[in-house]
Amino acid sequence: MKEILDELIVRYPALECCKEQVARAADILVDAFSHDAKLLTAGNGGSAADAEHIVGEMMKSFCLQKTLPSGYAEALYATDPEMGSVLRSHLQGALPAIALDGHISLSTAYMNDCEPLLCFAQQVNGYGRPGDVLLGISTSGNSRNILYAAVAAKARGMKVIGLTGARDNRLEKFSDVCIKVPETETFKVQELHLPVYHCLCLMVEKHFYGN
Repeated sequence: MKEILDELIVRYPALECCKEQVARAADILVDAFSHDAKLLTAGNGGSAADAEHIVGEMMKSFCLQKTLPSGYAEALYATDPEMGSVLRSHLQGALPAIALDGHISLSTAYMNDCEPLLCFAQQVNGYGRPGDVLLGISTSGNSRNILYAAVAAKARGMKVIGLTGARDNRLEKFSDVCIKVPETETFKVQELHLPVYHCLCLMVEKHFYGN
């Protein structure tokens, strides 16, 4: 995992200031997945796309082959030899992650009936359990719906990782670790968010599937 983080800094020297925070965030994720917890991701606009992107890297093989849990392939075959054979040949291991921006029916119903800014917090309330992790992505660190989600997560006993730009921000207050990339313009912040979360995905995948 250290080699992956070192390579990130070689490729993106500006992220040297974030190195310790990225390492701490990776440790939080490893601890959560080690205890059968899950990751919830949330963001707005381009950050919503990043939240979905992270889930895509976690829920299937990324750079390493994510193998199925011990005994699951055999259980698939025992349940139905024909379909189980197909399933065990093509299913991949996964690190459980859910992006909170993608549930259109739920989100629009909640926003229409209740409070639009709390649509992420409502899902944290429903999905979140102690030991889970919320990764809140906000270029400013002050997006109200992300802040409400972070408060809901902390009250649930979850860990919170913030991914923001360089300015001091409110998300830091509720984050166990806040990765503040050294840019302030939105598109430049987003350009540095991608290598950061790719590094996190690589580090976690290496921990669980590197052998």
